[in-house]
Parts: sequence; structure tokens; C-alpha cells
Amino acid sequence: MQNTSPFLAMQQVERQLKALLRSVDVDTLDKDERKAVATIRRLAADARFDIRDYELSETREEQLKKMRAAQKRLVKLEASMLSVGFAFGAADIAQLSAQMEQINRWLL
Repeated sequence: MQNTSPFLAMQQVERQLKALLRSVDVDTLDKDERKAVATIRRLAADARFDIRDYELSETREEQLKKMRAAQKRLVKLEASMLSVGFAFGAADIAQLSAQMEQINRWLL
């Protein structure tokens, strides 16, 4: 992940999240757990779009706006991952959190 763009790194994080969530049988989850899984998928996609828009921004003001939006979504995504303990192991959360932190640093 060293020589990549924030967008490509976020794509990788999103793929990893989706792979982990595919192993969860959504039909056996209660309403709140299903909602949490859907929230994680949505936040990952939205963060990827914010980062894409950040990279494609034409002005610094636009770039700063998209950077703040992406950073807020990454924080929400990490909090959501922590709340869904049944889907992620400690090692998964640590790895994904480190990757998202790296993306956050690249956005500065």
C-alpha cells in the first residue's frame, strides 16, 4: 500500500470489508445487526467516492471540503466496524484501521 493513491487504497479496504461481510449470513442477523452491516457497506462506498472526488478536485477549496468529508466518513466507518463484532476479528479490525489511518494521513 506504500506506492498507491488514496483512492486505490480505499478500493482495497472496501474490497476487504466486502469479503469479510460476505462470510456473514445476513438472514440470521437481527434488525440492528443487518442495519449495521448495510451501514458499513454504504460508508465504505461513500468514503471511496469522497476520496475519488478529493483526487479529482480542481481547486484547493474543493479539495479541502472533500478531504474533510472523507475523513469524517472514515471515522464513522471505523466506529461502525467496532460495533459489529460478529463480523470482524481483532486482527481484521487492526489491519483495516491501520489502512484507513494511512489513507487519512495521505489526505492531509
